[in-house]
Amino acid sequence: MKILLTGAAGFIGSTAAHRLLARGDEVVGLDNLNDYYDVRLKQDRLARLTPHERFRFVKMDVADRAGTERLFAEERFDRVIHLAAQAGVRYSLQNPHAYIDSNVVGFMNVLEGCRHTQVQHLVYASSSSVYGGNTKMPFSEHDSVDHPVSMYAATKKANELMAHTYSHLFRLPTTGLRFFTVYGPWGRPDMALFLFTKAILEGRPIDVFNHGNMLRDFTFVDDIVEGVIRVLDRVATPNPDYRSETADPATSDAPYRVFNIGNHDPVPLLDFVAAIEEALGMPAQKNLLPLQDGDVPATYADVDALTEWTGFKPGTDIRTGIRRFVAWYRDYYKV
Repeated sequence: MKILLTGAAGFIGSTAAHRLLARGDEVVGLDNLNDYYDVRLKQDRLARLTPHERFRFVKMDVADRAGTERLFAEERFDRVIHLAAQAGVRYSLQNPHAYIDSNVVGFMNVLEGCRHTQVQHLVYASSSSVYGGNTKMPFSEHDSVDHPVSMYAATKKANELMAHTYSHLFRLPTTGLRFFTVYGPWGRPDMALFLFTKAILEGRPIDVFNHGNMLRDFTFVDDIVEGVIRVLDRVATPNPDYRSETADPATSDAPYRVFNIGNHDPVPLLDFVAAIEEALGMPAQKNLLPLQDGDVPATYADVDALTEWTGFKPGTDIRTGIRRFVAWYRDYYKV
């Protein structure tokens, strides 16, 4: 298939591109290469893709309406994986406008491109952050997510609502995937595993929020990508059992689906740190700090719907995943 992959220089996007190319798809990778974090890391991810004959890179922002229209009209994609977004919960407290520009305006442009060029299936990244203030565990797609606690989360919830509108009005098949704390090789420098590894190796203390009393459903990047591709291959369909009087947020009478992708195994933050210490062979100095604004104390994914739909259930254990990240980090940064 000919696939548009937005966010192709990103952590998940570049990993997904390798998988798509390996199975024979043609991939047009789009990214704006912004400086939210080290652009060299994005360029190095791309450098591993650009030699491939079935990969083409387009430097552009999805918020560029005219550019996005031209790209869709000229390329006529079969399917779209939309991963481009302004990421980060904490940064959304400092620069909320960036999230509207990228995550809302950009998503609108992608929806319009899909609509006007009869794209077969749009798969897009949502986030576990949409669960916000929910305390019922594990988080289920069938529960309400109407109380986000960050602008990042609000924009991801908005994406799901916008996608449903297009599925309903234009019968555009859309599937949203709520990612749960993704980690692994080539990961983002603003995320905990990267920050902790770097600080420990440099002999600096690490900031451990909520005094370490956090649970996270850490999900290895290869598992995330496997879920993305399996979902891409199974086009969203209406739920024949959908009833408007008992509306299910995860399905519809339109070709619309939403799934969690998580490890279904929440890990205490201090156990996560211990696994990093074990992989590095070095102890961490810990600054125990209060919970930050916009953050939540626990995430835990119910993945039954994903498993039923695709036959796949993420399962990489945290120690294996962290060892693979540390090996990549030491090699990439020559530590």
